[in-house]
Amino acid sequence: MDLEFGNYRLKRAERLLLGPKGPVELSARSFDILAMLLDRPDDVIGKAELFDAAWPGLVVEENTLQVHISALRKLLPAEMIATVHGRGYKYAGPKPLVAAAEAPARPSIAILPFDNMSGDQEQDYFSDGITEDIIAELGKFREFLVIARNSSFQFRGKANDPASVAKKLGVQYVVEGSVRKIGNRVRVTVQLIDASSAAHIWGERYDRDLDDIFAIQDEITQMIAARLARQARTAIASRARARPTDNMSAYEFYLRALPLAAVYDTAHEAEHFLRLAVKLDPRFAAAHAMLGFVESMKFYWVYDDPRHLHSGLEMAKTALQLDPDEAYGHLATGFALLYLREFRQAEISLDRAIALNPNDPFILSIHALLLSYTSRPDEALGGINEAQRRDPFAVGWYEDFRGIILSTAGRYREAIACYAKMPTIPSWSLARLVICHSELGETRQAQDTLAKLKANWPGLDIDAIADWELDFFEDPAVFSRYRAILRRVDQDMSFASAAARDDP
Repeated sequence: MDLEFGNYRLKRAERLLLGPKGPVELSARSFDILAMLLDRPDDVIGKAELFDAAWPGLVVEENTLQVHISALRKLLPAEMIATVHGRGYKYAGPKPLVAAAEAPARPSIAILPFDNMSGDQEQDYFSDGITEDIIAELGKFREFLVIARNSSFQFRGKANDPASVAKKLGVQYVVEGSVRKIGNRVRVTVQLIDASSAAHIWGERYDRDLDDIFAIQDEITQMIAARLARQARTAIASRARARPTDNMSAYEFYLRALPLAAVYDTAHEAEHFLRLAVKLDPRFAAAHAMLGFVESMKFYWVYDDPRHLHSGLEMAKTALQLDPDEAYGHLATGFALLYLREFRQAEISLDRAIALNPNDPFILSIHALLLSYTSRPDEALGGINEAQRRDPFAVGWYEDFRGIILSTAGRYREAIACYAKMPTIPSWSLARLVICHSELGETRQAQDTLAKLKANWPGLDIDAIADWELDFFEDPAVFSRYRAILRRVDQDMSFASAAARDDP
């Protein structure tokens, strides 16, 4: 029975530990100790039991066990194994779960934006929304790797060759389709293509009343899943969802909000449509969840006002009362709790969001930030890599998040390279860029960057700026070190400015 814990997998039969970067070299004794700790994650295990498990029938010195515990702490995040003084050791990491049986390589798929065949560009939101809904539903299947909206929509409105699209996105399968909405009728055509052979695996046309659109989406999702599951020889249980809303006007407002909420610069514009949606249908869980997330994101614009986080939590709570399996309800909850510094509760919510939709790149990215803020940058890099694999055409906020994580990991040169790809660097990352340049001994670049940062906060001293931009870490020592670096760079700037004034 294999166990998964965090980004690790313990394979008993092979006596192998897999981590974010591949196999982890463990001695046989260390493997046995780790296996016992994982088998009893709620117990403090005494030294005698650990000796019996790893060295049965042998007499060994007590410090031998400490050597193996130290080795495990170097190979894993150190906090995963806690010392309970006078009693023994305890596993203290993410809850171990029985791992699903490993399948061959997961099928990968891109759903291209369905063509709007209504003859009215104002209806683009509807065909786009249908596509996004199918992406989101298919993304709930852990058995597949599903490309996110941002990347698949790069091919919107183009004559696309499936093989070329598949190569650019790194997928095996492509879904194409079209939507024609006229009055209360809708026609949806769809086909699933194996890009390597250009073979049409499945296709269908639906002529239905508009109220049947959810049933159409469910059927498309189920048929694609069934065809790909057969290809991969995996078993897929039926996952038909409940109707998200009976109010089609509310659903159309929700569809209008989706593309706005997906982009940082326009997320606030989604609020108007989401509020209209929940006004028309107060039981529309997905709209409440997205509204909670958009509300919490306002914290990025107004750092000194946590009210947006608290109101976002309440909206997310409403969504989860209506539907406990609404992934974005758990995302909105985890996001707000993260910036309220309730790290353990945030992790529970974000882990649940990933379990519900393991292919959503934004869920994966926010989870990666949490890992970074809780001193697990190596795991965080694995998470951001998984997110970007599902959204390969995205640049902006992936590079921003990756830069944050790399700077936390002390990989300053790589972090600087990430920020260099961004057309505009937000102020929280300017603060980290100052640290990167300073730690590399690049004094002039550090001072120039700090000057840009201070220009964003006129009238505030360096400590206040540090509080707004950098005080997100669970370990206060991390923030203290970063603030000391900003103070030092600021002081050097003041000395340099005074010297320039005194120089005749």
